[in-house]
Amino acid sequence: MAVNERIGAVGVGPRAGGSSTDAAVVRLVSTVSRGIVPFSDLSVMTDEIRAEVEKGWRGLLDTNGWVGGPAVTAFEEAWAAYCGTREAVGVANGTDALHLVFRALGIGAGDEVIIPANTFIATAEAVVLAGARPRFVDVDPQSLLITADAVADAVTPATAAVLPVHLYGHVADLAAIGRACARHGLAMIEDAAQAHGATRDGVRAGSAGIAAGFSFYPGKNLGAFGDGGAVTTDDTNLAAKVRSLANHGRADEDRYVHPEIGTNSRLDSMQAVVLSAKLARLDEWTRLRRRVVDAYTQQVADLPLRLVQPEPGVESVWHLLVARVADRDRVREELAGLGVQTGLHYPVPCPEQPGYSVWSDGDFPVASTTAREIFTLPLHPHMPVSDVERVCMALASVLSGGERATG
Repeated sequence: MAVNERIGAVGVGPRAGGSSTDAAVVRLVSTVSRGIVPFSDLSVMTDEIRAEVEKGWRGLLDTNGWVGGPAVTAFEEAWAAYCGTREAVGVANGTDALHLVFRALGIGAGDEVIIPANTFIATAEAVVLAGARPRFVDVDPQSLLITADAVADAVTPATAAVLPVHLYGHVADLAAIGRACARHGLAMIEDAAQAHGATRDGVRAGSAGIAAGFSFYPGKNLGAFGDGGAVTTDDTNLAAKVRSLANHGRADEDRYVHPEIGTNSRLDSMQAVVLSAKLARLDEWTRLRRRVVDAYTQQVADLPLRLVQPEPGVESVWHLLVARVADRDRVREELAGLGVQTGLHYPVPCPEQPGYSVWSDGDFPVASTTAREIFTLPLHPHMPVSDVERVCMALASVLSGGERATG
């Protein structure tokens, strides 16, 4: 039911000579006193796992097993099984996960990595940290994801890899991008930091490329109580190389022999305990996210905004619910005044960032235009239906001036 129909259904009609939008404003004003609709709320998830985490942490207190050990091994094995890969290597964060894959594959100085212009800066950062050059490409105007055609057009003799990003929880076209990579002899590495458990045509994010990087930042669908990340791969030798590089470049046979220059990027045991507890509940929390998104989709159907939707064949995990609208900044400001928190993912395309513009060698009209239109609506697994209704009523009132949807 559309938002204005829902308002009528509960008996709040327009004032004499007014519109149903006027009624929405009246009802909305009466709800503002209930406080803020938060952009996200992790408290219910934390409460669900609190007892299990406390038990696991007490075990660490008893054994002093803070780095590595059984807790990390158990999570790595469970995460690999969940993703459908032979190996998972826990690391300190999602940026390191990608950086370490580049290092392990020998991708560095003189190499280019094709990445979308529309992504979080860590995607490009990992490429630069490895010594390679990011080659930015524009994104699809509907999905806002990288496409196989854009990849094929961007390949140069220096191209070594392609890094598709599964942004917002939606999975890029891995089959088509994989075919493009195979034609040009390129490695496909997935940035799956926002796609824990998402699939496309039955293939789970993190299992299609030679390797993938995941982030377990607290706000992710599978989030730690601090930073964390992982590399998934079917290549056991690559996994061993990543593990060595993440542990100061140590050799397996002698911890005081360092064949390579590594770094210190290890998943600690306390976070592994948290992640194992959350992983057991991840599918249920994803189901709840989808329920919230379904409620949004029904209630904004007649409003002048456009939700960024996954492409056919994608089972999104809806890490973020991104909308496009004209006059985005005014809309966000007025929503904030009505007690609705929103986010921006992301307001400046990577090739337009001051630190990265040196690698920008063209125009990116889709990424540049949509960066001025997109904003992110409140979403978390345990978001009450009443909060969804309140957000949609706020949108109805803010957009009542006739703002047009974009795209």
